[in-house]
Parts: sequence; C-alpha cells; structure tokens
Amino acid sequence: MGATGVCWDNAVAESFFGTLKNELIHRESHPTRRAARTAITEYIEVFYNRQRLHSTLGYRTLEDVENLYLTAQMSMAEAA
Repeated sequence: MGATGVCWDNAVAESFFGTLKNELIHRESHPTRRAARTAITEYIEVFYNRQRLHSTLGYRTLEDVENLYLTAQMSMAEAA
C-alpha cells in the first residue's frame, strides 16, 4: 500500500471517483447527505453500470461485458 492520494496505487478507483465527481458531484447540489447518497447510488447502479459506455471496454457498458462473460462461462461449462 502506498501513500494516500497516490493515483498509481489504484488507477481504476482514482479514475472512477474522478468520473463520479465530474459527472455528478460537481454538477448537482443535494440538500441532505441522504439525498446525496441516493443520487450517488442511482448514478452507480443505474447509469454508470448499465448505460454509460466505457472506452476501455470497447464502448460497451459494464453490464454488457458482464453478460458476455457469463454467457461464455456457461457455454464452456456446457461444452465440458
């Protein structure tokens, strides 16, 4: 483990939180922590995982990539 704030230690997490801040946190204001928590949860579960296209995944959604992986795993299990 490295020092706090060293982006090379966990580049994926740093990238995600940067995206979250740019696309949600800095664009909206929430009256309470509960409202902010709800907005963040919806952003992650509804938009980021299911709708947002990711360049590192060939401009597919995380959900699409996961479904392709699971389908491939089932096909391999059936073939064995």
